[in-house]
Amino acid sequence: MLRHVLRRLIQMIPLMLGITVLSFLIIQLSPGDFLAEIRLNPVVSQDTVDQMRANFGLDRPLHIQYVRWLGNIVRGDFGYSFAFQVPVLWLINSRLLNTLLLNVVALVIAWLIAVPVGIHAATHQYSPTDNLLSLGAYVGISTPTFFSGLLLLFAAFKTGWLPIGGMTSLDYPLLPWYGKVLDVSQHIIIPASVLAFLAVAGLMRQMRGNLLEVLRQDYVKTARAKGLAGRVVIYKHAVRNAINPLITIFGLELGGLLGGSAILENVVGWPGLGQLILDSVVRKDLYVVMGSLVIGGVTLVVGNLIADLLLAVSDPRIRYD
Repeated sequence: MLRHVLRRLIQMIPLMLGITVLSFLIIQLSPGDFLAEIRLNPVVSQDTVDQMRANFGLDRPLHIQYVRWLGNIVRGDFGYSFAFQVPVLWLINSRLLNTLLLNVVALVIAWLIAVPVGIHAATHQYSPTDNLLSLGAYVGISTPTFFSGLLLLFAAFKTGWLPIGGMTSLDYPLLPWYGKVLDVSQHIIIPASVLAFLAVAGLMRQMRGNLLEVLRQDYVKTARAKGLAGRVVIYKHAVRNAINPLITIFGLELGGLLGGSAILENVVGWPGLGQLILDSVVRKDLYVVMGSLVIGGVTLVVGNLIADLLLAVSDPRIRYD
C-alpha cells in the first residue's frame, strides 16, 4: 500500500504539469485580456498600459510567460488579479471555504440519503416505492441545477420561510456566534438541497443497479441456501461488494468540490469559488482563472488517490503490491 501511494504521488508530478500547460493554453485562446479593456479607458494612457504589460511579463513569448508563471506557482505566488486588485491566492482563499462548506454539506446529505434509498429500491425491485424512487431519480438527473435553484428561490420568496440568496444576512456581523451559525445554516439550505437532490438521483440509481447485479451472484444464492438471514446476506455480503463502484464516484466528487457548483452559486448568490471563476472568465482575469484551474486539478488528482485507498480498505481482494 505504501509503495502504491508513493507511486501515485510521483505520477502526480507529470500530471500536474500537464494540467498547468492545458490551463495556460486554454486561457491564452481567449481573445483579448484585461489590459486590452483598460486601453479603452481614455483616462489611462498607452504608456501606462505598456508598462503594466511589461511588469506582468505579458509582452514576452508564451513559453517564457508559462515558465515564469509556473515558477511563481511553485513558490506559492499565483499572480495578481487585474480585476479585483488583490493577490490571486488571497482572493481564492477568501472564497475557497465558502465553496467547500456548500459542497461538503451537500455531499454528506446526498450520501446519507442515496445509499439506504438505493438499497431499499434494490431489495424491493418493481414495487410501488421502487417505481416512485426511480421516477424521482429521473427527475433529479434531468433537472438542471439552475432551474431547481430558481424554483426553490421562488418558493422561499412566496413563503418567507427561508432567506433568498446570499450566504449571510445584513446584520450578520452583529449576531453572536450561535446566531451566525444559524444564519449561515438557513442560507445554505437552498443551494445544498439543490446539489444534494442531483447527487442523490445519480447515486441512488448507481447503488440500486450495483446491488441488483450482486444479488444475482452465485455466492449470494449460496449464502441464502445455507440459511443465513436476509439482512445478513444483504448488508454483510452484497452491499459491501456493491458499494465499490460508488467509492470511485466518491473520489470524483471530491475532485469536483471546488467547481461543481459554479452555475448554482451565481443563481443563488453564494460567494464561492465557482462564482469567482465565472466572473474572472467574463472579466478576462487570466491569473485568477489559471490559479483556480490548477487548484481544481490538484483536488481531482487527490480525490482519485483517496478513492483508491478507500477501495483497498473496502475490498480485501484489491492488492496494489
